[in-house]
Amino acid sequence: MMMYSKLVSLYEDMQSTPKRLLKTYYLSEFLKKVEIEDLDNLINLIRGKVFSEQDKEKLGVSSKLIVKAISISTGMSLREVEDEWRRTGDLGLVAENLVGKKKQVTLFSTKLSVKKVFDNLRRLPLVEGLGSVEKKLNLIAELLTSAKPLEAKYIVRTVLEEMRVGVGDGSIRDAFVWAWFDKEIGLTYDKEANNIVFDEDKRDVYNEYVALVERAYNMLNEFREVAKLCKQGKKALGRVGIKINKPLKVMLAQKVEGIDEGFKKVGRPARIEYKYDGFRMQIHKVGDKVTLFTRRLENVTTQFPEIIDYVKKNVSGKEFIIDGEAVGFDKKTGEYMPFQKISQRIRRKYDIKKLSEKLPVELNVFDILYYQGKSLIEEPLENRLEKLRKILKETPKKIILAKGIITEDDKTAEKFYKDSLNAGEEGVIMKRLDGPYKPGNRVGGWVKIKPVMESLDVVVTGAEWGEGKRSSWLTSFKIGIIDEAGELLEIGKVGTGIKELESEGAVTFERMTELLKPLIIEEHGKEVIVRAEVVIEVNYEEIQKSTNYSSGFALRFPRVARLREDRGVDDASTIFMVEEFFKKQKR
Repeated sequence: MMMYSKLVSLYEDMQSTPKRLLKTYYLSEFLKKVEIEDLDNLINLIRGKVFSEQDKEKLGVSSKLIVKAISISTGMSLREVEDEWRRTGDLGLVAENLVGKKKQVTLFSTKLSVKKVFDNLRRLPLVEGLGSVEKKLNLIAELLTSAKPLEAKYIVRTVLEEMRVGVGDGSIRDAFVWAWFDKEIGLTYDKEANNIVFDEDKRDVYNEYVALVERAYNMLNEFREVAKLCKQGKKALGRVGIKINKPLKVMLAQKVEGIDEGFKKVGRPARIEYKYDGFRMQIHKVGDKVTLFTRRLENVTTQFPEIIDYVKKNVSGKEFIIDGEAVGFDKKTGEYMPFQKISQRIRRKYDIKKLSEKLPVELNVFDILYYQGKSLIEEPLENRLEKLRKILKETPKKIILAKGIITEDDKTAEKFYKDSLNAGEEGVIMKRLDGPYKPGNRVGGWVKIKPVMESLDVVVTGAEWGEGKRSSWLTSFKIGIIDEAGELLEIGKVGTGIKELESEGAVTFERMTELLKPLIIEEHGKEVIVRAEVVIEVNYEEIQKSTNYSSGFALRFPRVARLREDRGVDDASTIFMVEEFFKKQKR
């Protein structure tokens, strides 16, 4: 059983350097010594998480509860804890500092194991009913009572999901390869030069293993499972296949400037489809059971009972996975509606039938990944489309094939693009006809064309309380994008495009405050820092170089376009996208 102190030493090593390769080295050396039975508990904790993205459970622990837990475990008063919080601005540091000079030492404190920390934290969302707050408080305080100062810091940061060690999914993937396949790939790390030393004859082998690990993660969406497969060896990793009711990461499209560039990317002829303004839906069916997943891999089966019915009645087959877009439409006119007007259906838990009648959706199916026990993702797109046509019975305003054509002609493609815009859609997607389905990738097999400057999906990292009549609302929002390692980089602030009064499809200050208030982890006067969970789409006039923000860029006149409740932090726009948009903008 691994002691928590060893994991804390890893956290400290990774936090001590900004160098991504060095972080990867520290992590890989740590993983080499981990027993397979410890991997389940460790992998998520390394990422600063207790639950994986697709788990329904969320910790949801407030800063105020942490303050109380620190008070109980150290014997300090609430005022002393709050004073230290104001001084440091970091509850993790508060825990470290106060545990180091706590006024009472319990006789029952024990050395903490990784399993003990993991088990206590996993129990938090399960505590419900009368006295649940007290029970949650005791679970956290129990850990802090036994913790050494550094251990206390990282327990608190894990609970608040603010680990700050700078390790992203890309680093974890590479660390798996370095840890368990270092001999096969002929790789060593020169710590002083911060450089990977390759056996050049094995560079292709290294790329093969990286691709294998990435493919496994895109299939399973669980680093814990991928880690155990890596530990078992290459054969186990290579056997990973599609699993029904285990959502895959969806294939994504790159942005291009026009039809001509699109054909250069995907070849001629190409499949061209409407780019719908809805939300992605991956549908799994086994026997009579149909399960719906969003792009974020969230299970939204109960929120869309009508889609369950459409799939059962209109798609033949006992076992399949199909990919599509749920698009809202106006019951009176039949016209498609923008995503924002139907986004509330994703979060709704009550009055679902009533809302489905008020805000109906049509499922536009455009791909099939699995059918009757056979994976189809390696099949060419045209074969997958042929299968869809055979098994899908189209019923307008319920379930249909995504509107599309196959052409090699620029004029025909341009006309279809304009038809899409005239129909109120965002643009078109162009697809390589002989291309496979690549989960989680933007690899050029699919490209998208939109008529306006590409908006950005940004993560809210902080906010400010308003003044006057807006004093009860958060009104100005710090926003960030992600880098290669999945770390957040600030790109500015946004406060326009948000409404005071509720109106159909609008983003309101009240709604933003409702979402962000439970995520507050630090307060400094009117400014707050929030746990990075909420994603918004912003438009802007221009991208500018800037030294004021960690991304190196700033948005000129940013404006909130809509909430992206269908997207998570991992789906946010990347620094590479921003750099590319900046270059194209200059041209």
